[in-house]
Amino acid sequence: MVSTPSPKLNKIVQRFQRVSNPKRKYEQLLHFAKRLEALPEDQKVAENKVPGCVSQVYVIAEFRDGKVWYRGDSDAQLVKGLVSLLIEGLNGLTPEEISQISPDFIQETGLNVSLTPSRANGFYNILQMMKHKASAFQQEAAV
Repeated sequence: MVSTPSPKLNKIVQRFQRVSNPKRKYEQLLHFAKRLEALPEDQKVAENKVPGCVSQVYVIAEFRDGKVWYRGDSDAQLVKGLVSLLIEGLNGLTPEEISQISPDFIQETGLNVSLTPSRANGFYNILQMMKHKASAFQQEAAV
C-alpha cells in the first residue's frame, strides 16, 4: 500500500480498496461530490480554474496557521467527487506534507481502472494545481 503523509487520504484509499465493484466506486465518488459545497460564482475565475480538464474545475486555497485549506467545485459530478476526495484528503496539511503526496495513491484506490483517460488526467491536473498552490504558500512563508 502507498502511504501518504496524510492519514485522512490513507483512510480514503482504504475505503475505496474495500470496494471491488467499479460501479460501487463511482457511487462512492458521487457521495463525495454531494458533500462538497458549491463555490460562489465570483470565485470561479481563471486563476482558480484547473488547466487541462475537460470539465470546469476550480480550486481555491487558503493558508492559515501554517496549514493549507482547500475549497473547490466542478460542473461534472464524478469530477466534483474527485475534487472532494482530494480536498478531504489534503485539507489541514502543511505545504511540505502536500508536496510529498505522490499521485500513485490513485492506483491504490482502484479508481484509475474505472476512470476514462481524460478524467484520470483531470484528476492528476487537480492534484498538481493543489500542490502548486501549497508550494506558493511555502515560498511566501520563506520570504
